[in-house]
This record gives sequence, structure tokens and C-alpha cells, in this order.
Amino acid sequence: MALIGRKRPALQSPPPESLPDWFVAALAQKPEHSDIDVDDCQIHLRTWGSRDLPPLMLVHGGAAHSGWWDHIAPFFSKTHRVIAPDLSGHGDSGTRTEYRPRTWAREVLAAAEAEGPSGRPTIVGHSMGGSVASAAASRYGEQIDSIINIDTPLRDEAPEEARLRDRSNRPKGYQSKEEILERFTPVPAQSIVLPYIWSHIADQSVRHAPEGWFWKFDPAIFHVRMGRLPADEEKLERAMAEMRCRIGYIRSEAGLVSDEMADRIRSMLQLRGPFVELAAAGHHPMLDQPLALVATIRTLLEMWSIT
Repeated sequence: MALIGRKRPALQSPPPESLPDWFVAALAQKPEHSDIDVDDCQIHLRTWGSRDLPPLMLVHGGAAHSGWWDHIAPFFSKTHRVIAPDLSGHGDSGTRTEYRPRTWAREVLAAAEAEGPSGRPTIVGHSMGGSVASAAASRYGEQIDSIINIDTPLRDEAPEEARLRDRSNRPKGYQSKEEILERFTPVPAQSIVLPYIWSHIADQSVRHAPEGWFWKFDPAIFHVRMGRLPADEEKLERAMAEMRCRIGYIRSEAGLVSDEMADRIRSMLQLRGPFVELAAAGHHPMLDQPLALVATIRTLLEMWSIT
């Protein structure tokens, strides 16, 4: 996720001539925007590709939104119906009095059913979104083709929560868009962020109201617990083995998952699914290594399509 960090120079939109061709072409494929109702809450969706294609769900991390996939989703639109939801409490979706992983999992499945009728979905989840994908696989595995987690640690809270829950919430809006964007920064921080991607995402991460400028998320999302994992590795392996869908894992080498945790995840997967490392990638690979991320997801999807 990304938000309230140290004050930094205001983001400047890169001049069009400096943008790489692949990025310009990706953003030229504008998503369709729609809304569905899930448990009396409006859930906003972005979609790309034909409804006749297999559904591919892209689930954002904590305090992020579906716009984080704008430059990623078009690479899959020729082969998949790509669906990126704003989880409740995020982006342009509604809020709830309480947030739970199983509720977010229902939202993801409902979005797949509404917008991707041509088969069981593959769910790709980044960070907290990976925890949501795992919750969906545990509860609705027979309705899911496969899940891919991106740099999701093994813990019982959203990966971003510990870094943000103790920060004071700003009760009043920021006075200007420039002021709020000065505090827009990755959490956790990473050494490389491509500025043209950052500028695009940042611009969609704030909203204006009569009281000022605000972030597009409900601060209450940081009080959710992602579901306590079993205490011992044997139970953890059993829980993973009981997921009735295929599993893949993408680790960012310079991300949140330590070497020790990576070894544990790899050991638990064993023959259940592939474990791939993105060399030198930060926790948010869509910000520093987007094309490597696309290539890795494409490889997993192709491998599963022929096995």
C-alpha cells in the first residue's frame, strides 16, 4: 500500500515524451467501470477484455485500489477477462462498519461471478490482497481455478497494519492536492519507484470534498485481523493442502518476506505450486519491476494452461 509518510517534494507529472511506449499503450486501454452490490455495500470494479475469456482477478493491497493495476491489466486482456475490484473501504467502493477477510473474499468471488462468467477465476493478490486470495481459496476453493500471492507474509494481520495503525489519523482534510500528495509514499519504503507509474497511481488515490482533500480509504481497514495462522508448520501445511485450487507464490527479493519466511513458504508449497523470486524487486513490484511481474504471471498462467 502507499500513503501518509514523511513529507516529500510534490509529485510532478512526467512530460509525455518521457513515458515509455509500453506504459502509454497500456494506459490507452481504458478499463470499463461498474459497480456491484455485495452484502449491502457498493463495490467498484475495473474490467478489461472480453467476457468470453477466462476471468483473472487482480486484488490490490491494503489502503491501495484497483488503479494500481492500470498499467498491468492490459497485458492480459487478450487472453483473459481482467477484473480489478476496489475492496470495501478502499478506492471508490463503499465502507462497512466492520471489515473481515472473509467479507473481502466474498466481494472478490462476487465480482468474478458478475463480470467473468466464462470459467473459474484465477486470483492474483498483492500483499494484503494475497491474504484475501488465500481466504477465498480456503472457503471457495472449488469455485477457483488458482491463486497467486505476491509478497504476502505469513502473519495474522494485514502486512501494512503494524506500520500504520499507530499513526494519528488526520480528522480534517488537507488544504490542497499538492499538500496531500507530498505525503504519498510506499509503505514499506522501497529504493526504486518508477515516477511515471507513481504519478498515475497517486493522482487516483485522493478525493476532494468540501472539507478538503482525503485519502481514498477508510482508516478502519487497519484494525482488521487477517486470520490467525496455525502455530506449527504441520498444521500450516495441512491448511494449504486443503485448498482446492492451484497455488503460486511470487516473492519480491527486497520485499517484506524474509529469507527464513521464504524458505518456509517454499517448503509448504512443495509440489502444490511454483515459488518464484523477482530479483531485487521491492515489496510493490508493480512500481519498480512491472514488466518482470507481468512476465512472471504470464508464465504461471501458461504453465497451468497446459498441465
